Amino acid sequence: MNKSERVAILVDGSNMYHYLKGLGYEPKIQFEYKKFGDWLAGGRQIISATYYIGKIRADHSEQSQRLRANQQRLMAWLAQCGWDMEFGHMLKNKSVFHEKGVDVHIAADLLRGAYKNFYDTAILVSSDTDLIPAIQYVREEGKKLEYVGFNHQPSYGLIKYSDVRTLLKRADIDQFQLNSH
Repeated sequence: MNKSERVAILVDGSNMYHYLKGLGYEPKIQFEYKKFGDWLAGGRQIISATYYIGKIRADHSEQSQRLRANQQRLMAWLAQCGWDMEFGHMLKNKSVFHEKGVDVHIAADLLRGAYKNFYDTAILVSSDTDLIPAIQYVREEGKKLEYVGFNHQPSYGLIKYSDVRTLLKRADIDQFQLNSH
């Protein structure tokens, strides 16, 4: 890898959360995001590392209060790890929260970074195929796109439209769990 290559790391937080949960990881386990970002960059220069998530607005329900408190802990942890956060919205429908606007933030940052020559390579941790049009533009601008997904549920659409593909296995994830040492 070229050590002068500039990389931007973009993590779809909800995607990552659900994939990790699908692998049997407890959501309460703290993840070493700094170490994870360094591993993804592989010695290249990290220009930005951003975690995208829907912002929970607490109402008076116990569920939203708990989710908001957990999200605030995550925000503090990510900041401590040197990561930025970008927010979409969480909408509640019949006691179920749905994330809105996160993909738009990711797509906008992919496009803005490519257009303004902010990075050489975007490392995208997401399996959302809604991002394919933005990815195509990024590549048309001469930038590389690395797709990072999960081995147990890869996105074949993102595999097809990326320059480099990494499918995380349990052993890859284990090294970033704080309580696994």
